[in-house]
Amino acid sequence: MKSKLFHGRQKMADLIAQNHNLILFMPRFGIPLGFKDKRVDEVCSENGISTELFLLVCNVCTYDDYLPTIDEIASARLAGLVAFLKASHTYYLEKIPHIGDHLKRIADQMEERYGAILYKFYADYQSELKEHFVYEESVVFPYLEELRAGSRRRENLLHLNDKHEGIEETLGDLTQIVYKYLPGNLMPEESIDVVFDILQLSSDFQKHYLIEEKIVMPYIHWLEGRNS
Repeated sequence: MKSKLFHGRQKMADLIAQNHNLILFMPRFGIPLGFKDKRVDEVCSENGISTELFLLVCNVCTYDDYLPTIDEIASARLAGLVAFLKASHTYYLEKIPHIGDHLKRIADQMEERYGAILYKFYADYQSELKEHFVYEESVVFPYLEELRAGSRRRENLLHLNDKHEGIEETLGDLTQIVYKYLPGNLMPEESIDVVFDILQLSSDFQKHYLIEEKIVMPYIHWLEGRNS
């Protein structure tokens, strides 16, 4: 596995070519396109981004069986981690209304009971997602920053995984409704667009979850141990 992982000496363009979905992470890191043939570490340095943080995120989101060691996490410069996660939240919150507009038009063309179910599932999903982001930004992220500053306070974050799983379950149910009950008279382009957007959002949020599971929570536990 180690030989496969992205590293700072490879070209940024080659990294993106290996996983095109990582292009969505560039603006969240504050990295503009147009990096020519520069290496990953050069691009990160020019944009004030920790190369270690960038590589941790890209490797976790590309290689499913990659689990960074606590030494890799502890030795990385992760000062920009919270900023990246908040930028991800902003992306999701901007994406949600776009999908909602699609689904509202679709729901209006469906049999009434199915249209109502479809829109209710999406409204529930939107509500759960926003509630989750508020929890992270008001509880988890401030706690992480306090620990980085040396705080010995303890916060119970054990139910964070349950929140993630509930959001994923709701989105899975929504996807099944779209697959099974889209009206046949709907424009094919809009059907494909909304299904693609939902699947892309689901995949992106799954990566967000992996970052928190494989980087954020181990980092918090390590900081708690360091400060105790």
